[in-house]
Amino acid sequence: MFRVLTCLRDQHNWALVLLAAVVCVSASLTAMTLVRRAKKSASGERMRWVLTAGAATGFGIWATHFIAMMAYDPGVVAGYDLVNTLVSLVVAVTITAAGIGLAAMESKLVWRSVGGALVGLGVAGMHYTGMLALEVPAHIHWAKDLVAVSILLGMAFGAASLSVATSEAKHGLWAGAGLLVLGIVGHHFTGMGAINMIADPTRQLSGLTLSPDSMSLTIAAVALAVLGLCAATILHRQKLEDLAEANERHFGALVDAIQDYAIYMLDPNGRVSNWNTAAQRFKGYSAEEIVGQGFEVFYPEAQRRAGKPQRALQTAVEQGRFEEEALRVRKDGSHFYAHVVLTPMFEPNGRLLGFAKITRDVTQTKADRERLRQTTHNFDTALRHMSQGLCLYDAEERLILANPRVMEIFNSDPEKVVPGVLFRDQVIRIMQARGASPEMIEERYRAHRALIDQPGGGSMIIEAGGVVLSVSHRPMPDGGWVSTYDDITERRRDEARIAHMARHDGLTGLPNREHFNAHLDQDLERAARQGQKVAAIAIDLNRFKEINDLRGHAAGDQVLKTIADRLSGICGEAEFTARLGGDEFACVKRFTETRDLTDFIARLQTALNASIDLDGFEVAPGGSVGVAIYPEDAAQRESLMNNADLALYRAKSSPKSSQSENVCFYEARMDEAARDRRALAKDLWQAIARDEFTVHYQVQKAVDTQEITGYEALLRWKHPERGHVSPVDFIPVAEECGAILDIGEWVLRTACAEAARWNNQAKIAVNLSPVQLGHVDLVHMVHSILIETGLSPRRLELEITESTIIGDKARALHILRQIKALGVTIAIDDFGTGYSSLDTLNSFPFDKIKIDRSFLMEAEHSPQARAIIRAILALGKSLQVPVLAEGVETLTQLELLRSEGCDEAQGYYFGRPAALVPDEAPDKIARSA
Repeated sequence: MFRVLTCLRDQHNWALVLLAAVVCVSASLTAMTLVRRAKKSASGERMRWVLTAGAATGFGIWATHFIAMMAYDPGVVAGYDLVNTLVSLVVAVTITAAGIGLAAMESKLVWRSVGGALVGLGVAGMHYTGMLALEVPAHIHWAKDLVAVSILLGMAFGAASLSVATSEAKHGLWAGAGLLVLGIVGHHFTGMGAINMIADPTRQLSGLTLSPDSMSLTIAAVALAVLGLCAATILHRQKLEDLAEANERHFGALVDAIQDYAIYMLDPNGRVSNWNTAAQRFKGYSAEEIVGQGFEVFYPEAQRRAGKPQRALQTAVEQGRFEEEALRVRKDGSHFYAHVVLTPMFEPNGRLLGFAKITRDVTQTKADRERLRQTTHNFDTALRHMSQGLCLYDAEERLILANPRVMEIFNSDPEKVVPGVLFRDQVIRIMQARGASPEMIEERYRAHRALIDQPGGGSMIIEAGGVVLSVSHRPMPDGGWVSTYDDITERRRDEARIAHMARHDGLTGLPNREHFNAHLDQDLERAARQGQKVAAIAIDLNRFKEINDLRGHAAGDQVLKTIADRLSGICGEAEFTARLGGDEFACVKRFTETRDLTDFIARLQTALNASIDLDGFEVAPGGSVGVAIYPEDAAQRESLMNNADLALYRAKSSPKSSQSENVCFYEARMDEAARDRRALAKDLWQAIARDEFTVHYQVQKAVDTQEITGYEALLRWKHPERGHVSPVDFIPVAEECGAILDIGEWVLRTACAEAARWNNQAKIAVNLSPVQLGHVDLVHMVHSILIETGLSPRRLELEITESTIIGDKARALHILRQIKALGVTIAIDDFGTGYSSLDTLNSFPFDKIKIDRSFLMEAEHSPQARAIIRAILALGKSLQVPVLAEGVETLTQLELLRSEGCDEAQGYYFGRPAALVPDEAPDKIARSA
């Protein structure tokens, strides 16, 4: 290495070294540009670019070498042998061209590296052949190790240079050129460092030599000119290719923008070579899926087997064009009609390049043409088969054409509707055939002419011989007109049926609510004029839901139709019945004598209570009847029906011991009771804001130890005018009007807040209404109140009755499980009084069972009540659920519970419910009596 550096420092002209460097860099950039161009060129052009690259690279390396050689000062007079100089140029061009060709034509990295190494070997061959051209009066000796290193350096950097330059790397051109420069420089100066000259004055130079002074600038100028020419050629070619690519892009964009035509190319063998977006839309294939496949995939299987695709290509080549409309197949297998044009493309020398194929979907066009053909062909057929009769008249009232339907409608002789007949004569003949008088005929003709002459024409309805016709006359610009005759007899019947359906019940055929209201209004008006009375009667079937549930809806429908037939059958003059919906019926009785109304009601009861045979199973649905009488009970229809409904409500809710008690007449006190409930409901909505509610607490104790286990929160209401209102009275009203949701939330929040301030861990039990349990926000409300008040969830117990969950059991139990997941305990209240208590216990893991007070009240004198208590306690023990007995009022009752093993109890014996005074200990509640 020291020897090489010494040679570079002491034996070189740095001006010429710089000139060699310029030529070297220019040659390397030119060489890498040509190599990349050759790599990207088509196979037909690649060899031309390889030879150009080899010549430019070899010449540039050769020029670099000799300029660098001229920069070398051996210390003696030197010259260059012309023959060896030219041989070195041939070696440089030949070997580098071979290496570039191998790197440009092979895609694998190993072969590209071998090609680069061959270029490095060409540099070495040129260098040492050129050194043979050096003529000096001395003997040249070589350091073999440096010679080997110089050759390896050139090959290594050459391999790296072409590997990078022929890759897809972003900066491959500059990196490849730099590596080649390093290879040339490294090889040259390492090789120059291997020279050792021993002067020999006796050695004579050959006669045919070139002096360094005459070669240096000449070679540099020629080399730079050649390289510049190559660079200019490359730039010009790049501009041409950029322009071609831009044109190709523009053409491709233009082709892709054409959405009505599929435009694509086929190679000479019929394989798809490119694809536009319209082709993808028409045929379903993406470019990746179809390019390279034969175009016969677009043909139906039968056509492919018949060789039609190949014949199409052959025809296109022979005749210069192939065109057809035929069936084609999409990717998904669907068929469409296509208009196809197939055009061959040839090179100037006549060689077939491929085919241009243009396809257009003409399915809709073909269908439109077919429809037009059919329309034209079948125009006469359409006239013959029109449902309307049609006549065309000219401005002179002469018939131009008429379809056969006209003769069918008017039952006319065909001779009466032949072209040329006057419209007036037609009217006369048709009207005379029906026995019309001349006056009537003239009046009808004038009516027709009035419609024909008015702007836009007009229509009229004609009824004759049980036939209803709609006649329309439409004038035309030339003074004639078109008349159409439509037989609307059936339509009128349908309209009558629809009108009947709009006023009658679809199942029973009885008048519906709207019809009933209209009839009642008419009867009230007539009664007012004639001084009569009108009874409005509301009817509900008693056992209809039970029949529906047990026997199915078909049986329920049969019951409704049977009752409807009976009610309709008993109605005579001044009597009317209707079905209002569901199992609700209503009747109207206009009367003067009370016995007439009594007789009608008796017939109603017979109709309602007579048994009905349901496929061998007899049922007697029965019915409740409410009666209100005009004018005593009300003067208007709405009020009269409201009062009848109030009477019906009383009839349904009252216990019945006989059939006659199913009928209830309206009394004024019923309305007073209804008004009282409405007033109570109104006050309930304002009771919370007015602070009228209080919560009282009743203690719950363990039966054995008398230890306090909890308290039940009981709501009390002190009305400002009514005083204390019993929960039995206001809770049902609150549930009906919806106020129970706000009241229940207030009770829960108040009870939890007060319990959180107690100095013990007793539970607080709060009752849940069925309305609360059905509310979607219940779980969130309970959770929020526990967080707000700070009460531990395990201290809260929610009590529900079995009737609370019986309506929608699955949903109710789902909500209870969510509440239980919060840590709140759930107790079932009034156990044993429901319909399926054991099934309810099996469906949900309740935390406590509360025995209804009615069993304990009867236990002292009823063995059956005692047995029920014993059974419930045994059930609780088997389920490991504690049992609490309500209504303990005496020591005897308590001892009974203790002997039977009851867990907890509450009642007046332990203390009456009391309000909790602020800062007062809750145990005082237990001592209040």
